[in-house]
Amino acid sequence: MTLFPNAKINIGLNITARRPDGYHDLETVFYPIPLNDTLTVKHADDGTFRLQMSGTPIEGNPDDNLVSRAYRLLQQEFPERVVPVHIDLVKTIPTGAGLGGGSADAAYTLCAVNTLCQLQLTPQQLEERAATLGADCPFFIQNQPVFATGIGNIFHPISLSLHGRTLVLIKPSVAISTREAYSAVRPQQPAQPLTALIAQPIEQWRTTVVNDFEASVFPLYPEVAAIKQRLYDLGALYASMSGSGSSVYGIFSSPIANINTMFPDTFCFQHTL
Repeated sequence: MTLFPNAKINIGLNITARRPDGYHDLETVFYPIPLNDTLTVKHADDGTFRLQMSGTPIEGNPDDNLVSRAYRLLQQEFPERVVPVHIDLVKTIPTGAGLGGGSADAAYTLCAVNTLCQLQLTPQQLEERAATLGADCPFFIQNQPVFATGIGNIFHPISLSLHGRTLVLIKPSVAISTREAYSAVRPQQPAQPLTALIAQPIEQWRTTVVNDFEASVFPLYPEVAAIKQRLYDLGALYASMSGSGSSVYGIFSSPIANINTMFPDTFCFQHTL
């Protein structure tokens, strides 16, 4: 079985409060995009679980990867039904980019094992298990635009479509730590709800829909800020950093010719949605 876990972008991201547990409440829109990894799951003839990764390098032990953790989660719950599998993961979605690639891989692993082993878990039951792996993991089970609150784990369906728009996504080589991303964040309630702002024409988003992490990241990494400005210079209707970075995306009315040559030494992705 071969599946294609996809990335997401954040449209707007407001840090609204610091929680007693040390986390932060936020509000944002998760929007799925067709930038995909490749995940192949098949029965293991040798009777042992294995995760093999290729493509974009991933740091750390494969046993600690979210894909391995997702498999073990179901194997421990259903030891008689979840058989050993071999998983081949080809990474295309950049890591450390604010695109949710690791969470998507984990969610799709849950779906694959659910199907392969005939567990018959419902989407809601899969979401419950995905939530134990990461706040945004459940989003990738149903893969529909949502307004997310809490720590990014409470989802509210919304009606939002970027169909026909062209997405340009740029990921520079810089890596941004969580500490850096939060360094200049001052939690506060936004003057207007994000759900009201995104209901306005996309041309208005530039002055109203913000990502609070940009206040921390842009002074530390001016090259990330420069990418956003360059996208606007090229005619983006809206541009923003996704999540805590370091990827930046622009939404355009039509494709941009020779976009790869304009952003050397970066990961560059363009697709008409």
